[in-house]
Amino acid sequence: MGMLDNRVAIVTGAGRGIGAEVSKLFAANGASVVVNDLGGAVDGSGAESGPADETVSAIRDAGGNAVANYTSVADYDGAEGIVQQALDEYGRLDILVNVAGNLRDRMVFNMTEAEWDAVVAVHMKGTFNTTKYASIYWRANREGHYRLINFTSGSGLHGAPGQPNYAAAKLGIVGFTYSCANALGRYGVTSNAIGPGASTRMTDTVPEERRRRPMDDSDNIVDMRRSPANVAVPIVFLASEASDWCNGQVIRAMGYDIGLYSQYKLIRELSGTEMWTVERAAEEMERVFRPAIEAGNVIGG
Repeated sequence: MGMLDNRVAIVTGAGRGIGAEVSKLFAANGASVVVNDLGGAVDGSGAESGPADETVSAIRDAGGNAVANYTSVADYDGAEGIVQQALDEYGRLDILVNVAGNLRDRMVFNMTEAEWDAVVAVHMKGTFNTTKYASIYWRANREGHYRLINFTSGSGLHGAPGQPNYAAAKLGIVGFTYSCANALGRYGVTSNAIGPGASTRMTDTVPEERRRRPMDDSDNIVDMRRSPANVAVPIVFLASEASDWCNGQVIRAMGYDIGLYSQYKLIRELSGTEMWTVERAAEEMERVFRPAIEAGNVIGG
């Protein structure tokens, strides 16, 4: 018996890396999986069927159920077809995992409009596209235990300097996840985000000096801990019927660590009895806010 027996999942960006590992572990735990991958390069250009087909073959060779889909998640109308394929092949849809992504890194003062738009289209719009059509089905079939799992990133949560497009999209996905948690819960849907840490072809493009590596320096340990397979493990639980209690959360999965991020909260506040003067506001903000910032409690500390 698997944790996902008789459940149907769509995993986007599932031809390689984390998406492929999620798909394979889902299938090993009993799910039938629509493996979506455009098969493009890291920057999103090009397309080929090979990556999705390879993941499907690996699942079937292990005795699991999977079909391939090659649609770009950035294609609004095409996203409807991804959801429809799950319904046509397996008769239902229980889980949507939005992993698909691309990178076009550049410092903000050098970034072109095309580089911005290409990343936002895949990450943010792509997550919306698939979720919209999945949510239509979930709203019409209120059977409960539906799961929306989106991918954020440390780049968005902490503000990577050379990835303004990627960071904006990834933090935007957190807000989108919170919105869906509040909007779709009444239909039996939980909505959560994963902040992953693993070695993938996307992370391999990031310059060495910009990589976050809280890992052991031993090559073997680094390789094992940074395997995308580690990220897939908590996602199986979040996709299961047993995780009804977890909604509107951001979970970190990095190496052998699984973490829970805090929700946004107000950490300092100034309350007045009348409209502030500029001079008084400046004085009090310096006195109350500056210590918190310098203590490292906010971005820029």
